[in-house]
Amino acid sequence: MAAFIQKLFKSRKQPTAPAPKAAVPEAEPQPDRQDELRAEQQRQLSASPSIEQLETLASQGVTADIRRQAAQAIDSPDALQRLQKLAKGKDKAVFQIARQKLQDLRQSEEAEARLQTRIQALIQSARDQARSDDTKLFQARLEALHQQWQEVNQQASPQNNTDFLSAFQACRERADALKAEAAEQARHIDQARERADTLGLLEDTLSGLRQPGESSPSVASLDALQKTQENRWLEATRETSVDKTEQKRYESAMQALKAYLAAARRLSQKTADIEALTSREDGDEQSDAIKALLNEIDWPTGFPRPEPIETLVAQLRARQPAPAPVQPADDQKALVKELKATLDTLEQALEADCLKDSRQLFKKAQQQHKTLSQHNGRTLNARLQLLGGRLRELNDWQGFATQPKQEALCEQMEYLAEQPIEPEAKAERIRELQHEWRNLGGSSDRNLWTRFKQASDRAYEPCKAYFAAKSGLKQNNLQKREAICDELQVFVDNADWQSVDWKAVDQILRTARNEWKAAWPVEFRDNRSVQKRFDDLIQRIEAPLNEERGRNEALKQDIVDRAQALISHEPLRDAMDQAKALQTEWSDIGVTRHREDRKLWRAFRQACDDIFARREAQRNQQEQQSREAEDQLETLLTETAALDGLAPESALVDARNRLQTLQQSPLSKAMAERARSERDRLTVLLESAKFRARVEQWMDLVSGDGEPEQQKKDWQKRSTELQALSAQDIVIRAEILTETPSPDSDQAQRMEIQVQRLSEGLGGGSNSGSTSDQLESLVAAWCLTQASEQRTPELQQRLLQALKNL
Repeated sequence: MAAFIQKLFKSRKQPTAPAPKAAVPEAEPQPDRQDELRAEQQRQLSASPSIEQLETLASQGVTADIRRQAAQAIDSPDALQRLQKLAKGKDKAVFQIARQKLQDLRQSEEAEARLQTRIQALIQSARDQARSDDTKLFQARLEALHQQWQEVNQQASPQNNTDFLSAFQACRERADALKAEAAEQARHIDQARERADTLGLLEDTLSGLRQPGESSPSVASLDALQKTQENRWLEATRETSVDKTEQKRYESAMQALKAYLAAARRLSQKTADIEALTSREDGDEQSDAIKALLNEIDWPTGFPRPEPIETLVAQLRARQPAPAPVQPADDQKALVKELKATLDTLEQALEADCLKDSRQLFKKAQQQHKTLSQHNGRTLNARLQLLGGRLRELNDWQGFATQPKQEALCEQMEYLAEQPIEPEAKAERIRELQHEWRNLGGSSDRNLWTRFKQASDRAYEPCKAYFAAKSGLKQNNLQKREAICDELQVFVDNADWQSVDWKAVDQILRTARNEWKAAWPVEFRDNRSVQKRFDDLIQRIEAPLNEERGRNEALKQDIVDRAQALISHEPLRDAMDQAKALQTEWSDIGVTRHREDRKLWRAFRQACDDIFARREAQRNQQEQQSREAEDQLETLLTETAALDGLAPESALVDARNRLQTLQQSPLSKAMAERARSERDRLTVLLESAKFRARVEQWMDLVSGDGEPEQQKKDWQKRSTELQALSAQDIVIRAEILTETPSPDSDQAQRMEIQVQRLSEGLGGGSNSGSTSDQLESLVAAWCLTQASEQRTPELQQRLLQALKNL
């Protein structure tokens, strides 16, 4: 503070200066020398001077205009700082120019630094995004990054563009990889859903087949179901991992379905035999035939037996009927005829080497022979014995042919007994080998049959423990299913369907079904009542749930319809806003059926994609229009760059109008700024051209080549205000306004006029207004108020020179 006060008062204590000598006016350069110096400095300005020359001209220029032009031409920060120091307190205009240019340079440098910082930040953001683990809204962030780069790519260096495009390409590859990963994940999810649907369909089908009293589907429909589900499972397990439990469930269900289907086929093929067996009862041979037929059909356990098989079983269990009494004589002929027919058929079967049919026919013939009287029986006894011998020969021959096959079956069964195979598959393979043994017609070799039987018993021994444990598992699963029914019953009894959480209800249903399926296997007979109770409870829950689903599906269908109506809606911004609102409304809707929901969602998603595709198309169209407009602007700027202050006024007007038209097109900020700057430049040139035309008109009037009253209607008022001035005053004032030197003889008068103008300016006098307005008033006074004898040629030339300098 003390230093500041000392400095303040020090400036007031001026040392006593010696008495000045008589003021000697500083010698001013002679007019000729001054003109030469000004002309020399003007030549330096127009000859692309160096920074040092510009500094000299800006600080030591003869005229203020030369100093301002030189200062405007300097663009070096160091030179501008030196010039600012030199001009401070000496030349206010030069000081302001230097300070303003320094500020502009600093602002330009700061803007460039900010631009480079933003460019580097965008490049780094692209690199970070390419390596980022955050994949949420990855595509949206990538588009935003690309849009931000479009705003700065024109100012970026080639290396910066290369770096960004490289990082952006890595981002695109990452986006493509994420899209492929999502598609692969969706494929696995769809395959898992298809496998679950396949298992559900197979298990539901088997459950329905195990229901007694229900009509079984046809063999053709079961065959189609089995084939389609096999293909469906193959597609659902292609190139994906499958849980062992899930695969086991499928194999178990498919094996059970195949066993049922094979038995159903065999049953349909043996319909005629069954009808033949059930139409008559022939004692032991009939029972043997029924047993053989039942073994051949081999109806799988766990499935209710069809009525034909039940009839055979009932007939087999019935007591063997008593021997038929000898028919009366009248009936003997019919019985003999039937026996002969049977013997004829037996003979044909023996000739065809049909061992199985021959055995059955021979047993039938024996039964028919027993019903004949002793007399009638003796007549056919010889033929019956002959055919029996042929049957034994065929049996021996068939045994010789089938023995290698039966030995092979024994070897396969013995090998199977040594293999650690899963019990279900092992038991199934044992049944297949036993079925093949029966198809060969059995064996007369007791040792071979004993070998096969012992191998079968050894092979089945590990399966006994498994099926015993499976029986306990079935009981446990049955208890689990009963517990599931109890829980569902509690829920149904206590549920308030007016305010229930439907999503929770849907989840309860899914969980109940999954747990019900997981509680498998169960004993079929014990499961009947539990299954019926479960189905009833599920139906009671699904009834209101399906109503709610129907209402929600109707709401979503309405959203889909509204979204499709927005595809052609205008304006596009309003359509996109409404589409976003519909997406929010969609997410607020409750439960729906999965299949229907997927169908509605695809339609809704397609409608939204079509809406936003319009924005992309519009954006592409705008970008195309912007590129075309910028190309046209670039061409026009190249043309207008050749226009200068000497260009015709019509060319300047046309160029400016074309620029104004292009400015209304979609342009980037940089190109719009260039167009605006060029239009401003053309406007300045146009105003300059108009002003030159005015000055040339004034010069013509001063030279006496025109009528001022006709040229300017308001000149009477202008001349009246200056009618008190002499012609010499008018010329000196014009020289002052245009900074044109006056002759030495007029210097005193010029100084007096300058002082007078200063006082008039402070007092709001007539010298207010622009330089051109004041000059126009002087020219009007010259032309209208001055007598011709006062307008001497010398003053006329001086006035013309002043106007020319302007």
